[in-house]
Amino acid sequence: MARSFDAGAYLYPWDVVGDPEAANLIADLGADHVTLAAVYHATRALTPRHPRHRVVVADHSAAYFPPDTRLWSGAGLRPAPQAWVHGPDPFGAATRALAAAGVSTHAWVVVNHRDAPPGADVGAAVVNAYGDRYEWALCPARPLMRDYAVRLAADVAAREDIAGIEFEACGWYGFDHLHAHDKVAGIALDEAEQFLFSLCFCEFCRAEYLLAGIDLKYLRETVTGALDGRFSGSAGRPDPEASPSQAIETTLGPDLALPVLAMRARIADRLRSEVAKTVRDRRGDPDFSVAFHASPQPYRTDANTGLDPAALPAEADGVVVKCWGTPDGAAQTVSLTTDAARTGLRVFAGLQGVGGWGATAEGALATLDAVRSAGASGVRIYHAGLAGSGDLDLIRALIAEAHREL
Repeated sequence: MARSFDAGAYLYPWDVVGDPEAANLIADLGADHVTLAAVYHATRALTPRHPRHRVVVADHSAAYFPPDTRLWSGAGLRPAPQAWVHGPDPFGAATRALAAAGVSTHAWVVVNHRDAPPGADVGAAVVNAYGDRYEWALCPARPLMRDYAVRLAADVAAREDIAGIEFEACGWYGFDHLHAHDKVAGIALDEAEQFLFSLCFCEFCRAEYLLAGIDLKYLRETVTGALDGRFSGSAGRPDPEASPSQAIETTLGPDLALPVLAMRARIADRLRSEVAKTVRDRRGDPDFSVAFHASPQPYRTDANTGLDPAALPAEADGVVVKCWGTPDGAAQTVSLTTDAARTGLRVFAGLQGVGGWGATAEGALATLDAVRSAGASGVRIYHAGLAGSGDLDLIRALIAEAHREL
């Protein structure tokens, strides 16, 4: 039976596969479950304790389990196989080892963020106002992308070795992305400009803008005009007191900003609804957890996509909100938790547990206390596989505090 306030930690399959000590080490942390990457983007990851390697390079997005060939028959877009973790089903190998140590598993599924294998024609990319294609960002207005997401949800949900799924980047993903030898930080775009640079103008989005009564030509000219002003250095600095939402409304004007945000919210909500309903149809267990990584800020286009908790589909039972990396991350989570508690939605606070990324015991424990007081249902700690020995002590302490009876 799940705890009223639970604690989970993130993990990669390669943290467990090939390391006979890993599952027991994770069990010793005391987590209620781990959230294990099942479909994940390209990355370069440190493995501080593994007996066979110290670095794993995932060259592209991949599934860490063998996809159901019947389910994917005729699909125009499908998950790519991987070649950097031993075995045909490293996800399954990891879940079996964890289960033997008494640890339950949730699947971690990255949806709209997809780093394609070299030479692959994705055919579902976001297209910015200049016509540039973001091949790492799948546009949720495209039927091809939605078909991919639904099949992905069905395939993962069918696995009997998981007790839940967390969907990351399920909605609008955009410009913000890390490539090898990235060279895009020379002109620092603020959050409002990141949003403008992430607006999609593919043929399906253009149709959606017109359907919403938005003047497509005016929208494109307004977006490129604002961005060109930043690129040329002629634009004035934004009001430091204005929030990103206010800056977006100032740039586009309320008659344009509000319909654009509403159109994008409708498309992202449709995608999440289709994904969550697919999981429930595939998995009838009411205790099976379905959560989305999310931000309460509607303009966000990164791994924690912007959403309105009130519009979350009934088939979903929770959101995971990142509480690190931004000055107001914890405050946003507290605000979202308070609002969501009125609707019965479970909110899980994402906590940083790695010192190299700024985690401190004082800060993490204070955030845990704040979100629990606001009515959060639990925490998700990043990241047990990347953590050094001192970080594992912090993660263990966070989990113990999360389980402490108040």
